[in-house]
Amino acid sequence: MSPLEVLQFIGYSTGALLHLWMAGLLVKRRRGLSKVERVLLLLAVTMGVWHAGNLFVTLHNLLGLERERWVTMLRAADTFEVVSITLAYSFLLHVHLHLWASARGRALTKTEKGRVYFSYTPAIFLTTAVPHIWTGAYEPMLDKFAHSFVPFSHEITYSFAFGIWAAYVLVFVAATDILIARLSVAVNERRSMQTLAAAFFGIGALILAIYVFGLGEGTKLGLYLKTLANLGSLLPSALIAYYIYRYRYLELIIKESLVVAAFAVVVLSVYLLVIRTFGEWISSRFGLRSGAVEALLILALALIAAPLRGWLERRFHQLFEREAALYRDVVARIGVHAGQYARLPELLRFVEEQTAQSMGLRRVRLIVRYQNQDSSQTAIETNNERETEDAGVWTDKILQIMDERDWKPLSGDRILRERGYELAYPLRREERTVGLMLVDAAADALTPDARTVLEVLAGQVAIAIEDSRLVEENVRLERKLAQGERLAALGQMAAVVAHEVKNPLSAIKSIAQVMREDENLNQEYARDLKMIVGETDRLSRSVTQLLSFARRTPTSSSTARADELIRAVVELFRAEAAASDIKIECRVDTKTELDGAATTAARDALSNLLINALQATPAHGRVRVETAIEEKELLIAVTDNGRGIAPELRERIWEPFFTTKQRGTGLGLAIVRRRMEEVGGSARLAPAREDEGARFELRVPVGKV
Repeated sequence: MSPLEVLQFIGYSTGALLHLWMAGLLVKRRRGLSKVERVLLLLAVTMGVWHAGNLFVTLHNLLGLERERWVTMLRAADTFEVVSITLAYSFLLHVHLHLWASARGRALTKTEKGRVYFSYTPAIFLTTAVPHIWTGAYEPMLDKFAHSFVPFSHEITYSFAFGIWAAYVLVFVAATDILIARLSVAVNERRSMQTLAAAFFGIGALILAIYVFGLGEGTKLGLYLKTLANLGSLLPSALIAYYIYRYRYLELIIKESLVVAAFAVVVLSVYLLVIRTFGEWISSRFGLRSGAVEALLILALALIAAPLRGWLERRFHQLFEREAALYRDVVARIGVHAGQYARLPELLRFVEEQTAQSMGLRRVRLIVRYQNQDSSQTAIETNNERETEDAGVWTDKILQIMDERDWKPLSGDRILRERGYELAYPLRREERTVGLMLVDAAADALTPDARTVLEVLAGQVAIAIEDSRLVEENVRLERKLAQGERLAALGQMAAVVAHEVKNPLSAIKSIAQVMREDENLNQEYARDLKMIVGETDRLSRSVTQLLSFARRTPTSSSTARADELIRAVVELFRAEAAASDIKIECRVDTKTELDGAATTAARDALSNLLINALQATPAHGRVRVETAIEEKELLIAVTDNGRGIAPELRERIWEPFFTTKQRGTGLGLAIVRRRMEEVGGSARLAPAREDEGARFELRVPVGKV
């Protein structure tokens, strides 16, 4: 084998495998291909066919097969070569027009669409080029087209026309890549586009020099130059393969087995080009036995294998440095933010972005589980956005599945793919589960090494979340203690004021009622006396709320049945409801016994909820009171059909003295929550239902059912 034959054999076989393999990667993608990706697929196929045809012709020459017996196969191979290389340049131009439009963030313009159609005009020449291959005596394609003229011309050969067209396309796409690089924000993308532009420009210059200006024509150098020109697509394709391997370009993945195969090709090339050729030269030059010389050279190659292996390992370490850098950056950021209050969302955002970018993943989402203050419902937080309801239920389902599988990661499960994820890791510290890490990526991107890195990161993030929670819990307890002291002092002051006001209010109301019994005064001042009585009642309720809020431990009542207690409280408000043309529906059939403290707490809490419900419900509306038994707790729900509570106020409504009404103390819901917590229960604002306003739920521990 001559060096030229070795170059052709290795080059064409590598080109065929590389391009067809890249086409296979695009076909195997989980999601559908976009327009530009479909054209890119056709480009990879045509280039693979081009190299495969040349490989067939090369093998025919290497094996010394008779041309006459294989002439049909040779003509067929040349036909595939001509068709594929003609369409390949059209596809290349088509792809870059789409890439340019995408870089500008828009669709193709009419002019660019016209250029797309124009790029396929050389296919017209196939109607004459293909029949030309099958007529006359067989000659290799390049030799036959070097002296065959295109239609309607006696000066321009097919090779000359191809050289002009190919050089135009390559220079055009090189210029396009340079412009795209200028618009790119990412450093990696900018560098890759600039490198591709240089490769396309170099190949275009080589083709122009060979097929237009006849560089090396009729010489041995010319044969090498033509072979290099035919193998020109290997350079940009190898660059794209590197960026796929290094940066997950187009979300494609090159497995390490392909890198090993490529290394084997390099070793084979060294053997064929260096050992065989150099051994034959030494044997002929000095008359030595070729077998012995070849054995010595192979031994020398074995001796340098260890240093070569060390060099390759260093190169691989550089290639995978991003995983190690990612781990270092995340751990460093966790160390910086550890123990800092309210810095967890910033840390989660950093981990999500860095992990996705460094490991070539489409999306990474970190979910932190919380317990709502007003109920046992699961809440989740991602970055700085908190969600409840469906997202919390979905998170709990995934964690339940992981619990059943000994907390192993979930991969490819249906429950994950419903939300667009491929992989989920539990965020656990010791025996505590604090959340989830969800990953969306191409199937081949989640290699064993990538999964290992993600698993380690999940453990580090869980530690950071736990530390942040401890700090937040300490801050919350300190604030609660300070607030308790402040409210205690405020309550004592309110109690003093309330006691001083309550007696005069009673006297004013009594005098007004006596005056209303006098017919003369009632006729003249009926409206004023009615307003005085109404306002004293309102002030009396406010004073009662102040006293109730100031009283830390209310006086316990005797035990009572829940249904009788609730009906009795509802009856107290029917007259007020009827005056406002509001209907109260009482659906109570729970014969549950409440102890003294629970009775008092339920009475106070329900009374305050009914006051708020009647104030929020418009005329002709309704207020509904329902009960149920859930997990050894009495559930009391009060629902109105008013305007409801704005989402941004759902937590603030429980704060003492916070009110959205012009008149009111803002203590009603604060008393409700306090009374429930005093007896081990809870109060919450439930999610709004259709055609309903606000729905408040009380949970009271029960004795006997």
